[in-house]
Amino acid sequence: MFGKVGKFFGEVRSELHKATWPWDPKEKGVKRYKQLIDSTVVVLIATLLLGAFVAFFDFLMVNVMKAITVGFGA
Repeated sequence: MFGKVGKFFGEVRSELHKATWPWDPKEKGVKRYKQLIDSTVVVLIATLLLGAFVAFFDFLMVNVMKAITVGFGA
């Protein structure tokens, strides 16, 4: 069993060395991760906008449904 686990991690390490990473290995410090940080910021902003969009329409639909059900119930 331990042999299989060791082989698995060896293959994972081999594949990770083949991957291309979104930074320049010659850069130092935070500059090295500029593309990664920019992409993360874009994803976070998109997530916040989508969350606000869903929350707004959820709020709107709840109030519309309350108005319809209370209006017909009275």
